[in-house]
Amino acid sequence: MTENSAADDRKARARDWFESLRDRIIAAFETLEDQASPDLYEGAPGRFEKTPWTRPTGSGGGVMSMMHGRLFEKVGVHTSTVNGTFSPEMAKTMPGADEDPRYFATSISLIAHMWNPRVPAVHMNTRFFSTAKTWFGGGADLTPLLADQRSQDAPDAAAFHAALQAACDAHDPAFHPKYKAWCDEYFFLPHRNETRGVGGIFFDHHDTGDFEADFAFARDVGEAFLASYPAIIARRMGEAWTPEERDEQLIRRGRYVEFNLLYDRGTTFGLKTGGNVDTILSSMPPMVKWP
Repeated sequence: MTENSAADDRKARARDWFESLRDRIIAAFETLEDQASPDLYEGAPGRFEKTPWTRPTGSGGGVMSMMHGRLFEKVGVHTSTVNGTFSPEMAKTMPGADEDPRYFATSISLIAHMWNPRVPAVHMNTRFFSTAKTWFGGGADLTPLLADQRSQDAPDAAAFHAALQAACDAHDPAFHPKYKAWCDEYFFLPHRNETRGVGGIFFDHHDTGDFEADFAFARDVGEAFLASYPAIIARRMGEAWTPEERDEQLIRRGRYVEFNLLYDRGTTFGLKTGGNVDTILSSMPPMVKWP
């Protein structure tokens, strides 16, 4: 296999993995929609609507998959595969782009906002980049909306962290403490001096020099998410909530908006590289309030 064909094979495998993970997550979320009790949730179960999009600059595109349901107030599970050329400003921050500013990127990203304030919101993404170098990035983080759940020792947070730690430890015991700390540092709102949620893991420019090992790690992060978050929903979705808890949820969602618009690197990257605006901003909660 030539160097170019080997690179193309890696790109295709990464794209296929992200798309297959998307389909499995969508299936899991729709199953939970079907299981939501009509005693707590109104209306018929929701279903995802898939909308393909094409990039106006560079080349490539993706599929925006959105659902507004009775359990999931708003959830997006998106994939994209794009290529182009970094601007001189962005090339300074990307490994290998100083040698060649052309890039290929493929990814999955998701955000879930629930009707029930007792079910945490969640974010997950993993991505593969190829310039003159290749690397993976991504992670997952949990955002409980109620005060009694906003601790890394709370049951949902503990289960979520345990799943991600197992995925990390299967590859290198040093990964989890490093990427957990990076997540806590990254998902922090300096103007409020508080974290966005209870964390998870965050990693970027992950390149050990062994593509197969790095790809396996990215896959295991996706598998850990699929094993842990739907299980948290299943445990919480039958709990009744009060109007006061819904109000607290909407106020805490404001922190999500503040972070994504002020600090999130994925939002900035997507907007600066001609990504699909609706997909990029689909992370915004459907309803939010500030006191």
